[in-house]
Amino acid sequence: MKKYTYNQLSVLQYILLIHGAQVGIGVLTIPRELAEKASTDGWISLLIGWLAATLVSLVITNMMKQYPEKTIIDIFPLILGKWLGRVAIVLMSIYCAVAAFVLLINATGIINVWLLSQTPAYVVVFLFTLPTYFVLQGGVRAIGRYAELVFYLTLWIPFVITTAYREVHWLNLLPVIKEGWHPIWEASKSTVLSFLGFEFGYFAYPFLQKKQYAPLGIIIANTLTMLVYMSVIIVCFAYFSPDEITEYTWPTLNLWKAIEFRFLERVDILFLSTYMFILSTTAIPYIYFCVFSSSQLFGMKDHRKHLRLFLLLVPVALWFYTPSFIDLKKSIQIWSYAGLCFAYALPLLAWGPIRLSKRAEGGKKA
Repeated sequence: MKKYTYNQLSVLQYILLIHGAQVGIGVLTIPRELAEKASTDGWISLLIGWLAATLVSLVITNMMKQYPEKTIIDIFPLILGKWLGRVAIVLMSIYCAVAAFVLLINATGIINVWLLSQTPAYVVVFLFTLPTYFVLQGGVRAIGRYAELVFYLTLWIPFVITTAYREVHWLNLLPVIKEGWHPIWEASKSTVLSFLGFEFGYFAYPFLQKKQYAPLGIIIANTLTMLVYMSVIIVCFAYFSPDEITEYTWPTLNLWKAIEFRFLERVDILFLSTYMFILSTTAIPYIYFCVFSSSQLFGMKDHRKHLRLFLLLVPVALWFYTPSFIDLKKSIQIWSYAGLCFAYALPLLAWGPIRLSKRAEGGKKA
């Protein structure tokens, strides 16, 4: 019997799980980050980041294809040995925990600034943990269904943001490549990190029902994310001047604040309330695969004990210390550096040993 038979994902759920994990805090900050480095040519940097993420994603799916019924947690001991494999599992679990914690505290910071300025951070994050537990206790299939549901619930957002086109100035996008290619290449480093989330191919592959569609699925997920980022970047660049956009911490939210209807004035509040669901689809997979990895490390089939512990530790940590805005920026940088290792470097380094290990197994069987 296959190990993950009872927790399988459809191709659509696989795509939306990865896409949902990618579209998080980056949507709110990427216009400013690109404008600071490449001005309005940042959309070209986004295409470079999309290409890099897609190529590495294909390496991951090809790597996992060698062991179609195993996650990266199952593969580590096979290629590294028992003890080094355990160390690698611990590091992977820590990476997912750091990513989840960074996403939670940044989401909490946004809520404190825009919605609940008088509410303590630990109260806000505790309210996050309650629905998160109910989703995560259902396993990967529940996460896939939740990502699919959130995708459908947020389809109205692109249509509303098009109303800002009436006040954009398309000349802000010209001229193209105004300062040469160097700023564009520098800005592409930010876009590479904005696609973090495709590394869930390490974990989601064995859960996928039709594994032959894994490469196509992960390309579609990356492309969906690129289209979301591109639409936000283009609108923000055209709406704000190249100098003005760098003054906003979250220019996407400032753009939504300018959108008004006769029957609804604060559209940004509605958007931000809905966007919390999108942020949850980013944090939830990291939390699950953190506790999934730690549970596998201790030989536990039930991940819920570790899940309850993790969800309890986060609000307790924020009760003792509320991070400042500078701390939030530093936390994102730490996650970014870790993402370069686990999302980009790991598949490139592990692909060769996994292929050699698989060939050695085939030789022994022969």
